Amino acid sequence: MSNADVKANRPLSPHIWIYRWRMTMIMSIVHRITGMGLYFGTALLAWWLMAAATSEHAFRIANGFLGSWFGILILIGFTWALIHHLLGGLRHFVWDTGRGMGKPARDNLAIANLVASVVLTIIVVVIGFMVA
Repeated sequence: MSNADVKANRPLSPHIWIYRWRMTMIMSIVHRITGMGLYFGTALLAWWLMAAATSEHAFRIANGFLGSWFGILILIGFTWALIHHLLGGLRHFVWDTGRGMGKPARDNLAIANLVASVVLTIIVVVIGFMVA
């Protein structure tokens, strides 16, 4: 049997859409997405800091963008991504200790991760607007 015949007869991996979506699957995907979002949010933070160090004009441009409704929306999303990613990392740390591996515990940790990230983001945003 040739190598091509072996590959042709090999079973294919099932497509992702045949799986029943679980909360832990969704949180795993969201954790990866928030990780990418943190990359872009950190680039915005670096832009703002470089603008502050460059000139008053550059800082006004960066601050104007980040202070606009769209910029504030991006900053709120960045804050949520940061908190959600942090809590997801803590959830994985708990799993690394061997705890929380049962189905109810896994689902509860995933739901707690989502709920806590939203609640903590709201708290941070409210405090931020009160201070500003």
